[in-house]
Amino acid sequence: MTTRIPKYRHHKGSGQALVQIDGTRIYLGKYGTAESREKFRRTIAEWLNSKPQVSHPTPNGQTATGVSINELILAYWQHAESYYVKDGKPTKELECMRDALWPLRHLYGNMAAADFGPKSLKVVRQFMIDEQDLSRGVVNHRISRLKRVFKWAVAEELVSSTVYHGLQAVSGLRFGRTKARETEPIKPVADEHVDALLPFLTPQLSAMVQVQRLCGMRPCEVTVMRPCEIVTSADVWTYEPESHKNEWRGSVRQIPIGPKAQRILEPYLKRDSASYLFRPDESEAWRREHQLAEGSNRKTPIYPCELRARAKAKAARHHSKQTQNTHYKTSSYRRAISYGLARAKKAGVIIPHWHPNQLRHSRGTEVRKSYGVEAAQVILGHAKADVTQVYAEKNLALAKRIAKESG
Repeated sequence: MTTRIPKYRHHKGSGQALVQIDGTRIYLGKYGTAESREKFRRTIAEWLNSKPQVSHPTPNGQTATGVSINELILAYWQHAESYYVKDGKPTKELECMRDALWPLRHLYGNMAAADFGPKSLKVVRQFMIDEQDLSRGVVNHRISRLKRVFKWAVAEELVSSTVYHGLQAVSGLRFGRTKARETEPIKPVADEHVDALLPFLTPQLSAMVQVQRLCGMRPCEVTVMRPCEIVTSADVWTYEPESHKNEWRGSVRQIPIGPKAQRILEPYLKRDSASYLFRPDESEAWRREHQLAEGSNRKTPIYPCELRARAKAKAARHHSKQTQNTHYKTSSYRRAISYGLARAKKAGVIIPHWHPNQLRHSRGTEVRKSYGVEAAQVILGHAKADVTQVYAEKNLALAKRIAKESG
């Protein structure tokens, strides 16, 4: 049976907005204001969650005291904009934090931060499940970020420590015990599916795919490879990215490159030492050259609309050069794989869809099967902050042996 949602109503005698739930009138503040509509959404969310928590104001409209949620969010955001920065640019975490803060502001923006408790956090969590249709893992990550915001607020003496300790009591959603949807785990991609796609990729992209598959790199690591970061003096080369995912832990990422991957990389090491190995502009130039060669025998006329499209594409390429787009990003790398799969399908070769992260899982699965769990952790770079230097050296030696034998 569908639940009938009470309406946002106008109490003309007092000028207040109200909502009537289970025969009880709840006054929301001045009719038509953003604050009253926010309070309406919050009240409905709490009612649907069957655990109403906030006190309901009377037509006299008492207001809460202390720092509001909106003020807390604003203060935290000013901190986050300077904290979540890497190489002078905002990190992805800042965007993730924005997504986590939105439902909090949407439901509780004008509430006093001191009044925000565990039940309120559960309402926000349920809103993420019901209204935003987020998966269980994403919901847990976003709730964890909200707890982090209140932890920072305690350190800045914006709220009492009891607020943060109360929120800590809200545990994460457990598998099989929530209505939040589950996502499919990332699985390895079969080697035959990778090999089938290579003919439909440019040489640069084909090299990226093969090197990532052999070395187990993250997509963000293979896209920014430079000759100056690759030590070629030993039989097993070592690639040490200038920036990597776990550098904030103080760890160093060293990626061994075996003979198979070395042969693929050799032609690209002749360029300037500080330039990127795989450049999207070179890849696009190769693609256009071969596209024009394939289309040289066309019999249909070139219509004005096609000429306009070519001029527009040329202008876009010129703009790309001006913005110095000299290396692939993880997003453009993933799109390039999707484009290759589409070209294969157009040519009559059906390949199941896969993405670059699956190459890393393929390498991890292969190494774990042959060398064990520890070896897979080492080759994939899953080191922790408390790993000793001796253990790190032992891991690097093991990783180099794996690369020499199978990379």
